[in-house]
Amino acid sequence: METVPEKIEKVNDDALRIVWSDGKRGIFPFRLLRQICPCALCKDEWSGKQILDPETVPAGLKADKAELVGNYAMAFHFSDGHNTGVYTFELLRKACP
Repeated sequence: METVPEKIEKVNDDALRIVWSDGKRGIFPFRLLRQICPCALCKDEWSGKQILDPETVPAGLKADKAELVGNYAMAFHFSDGHNTGVYTFELLRKACP
């Protein structure tokens, strides 16, 4: 059985909380989500190597918008203008703090 989010909510201006179907809960700071962005601008499509230097992501980063992508992912519009990453639930679960 696949583990999927049961509840997704904004904790404050800096983080998102996900409650998973198996009961695990995780708080995801928006800065962390931006640092692990899976888009082609941030991660090499062929090698999977991270291109984005995580230290260049501003400390006070926020998400201006978060939305579901189908039944499998989320997308974020970050305050630094970045908005091209699609974060699958599988990726989010693996990164769950």
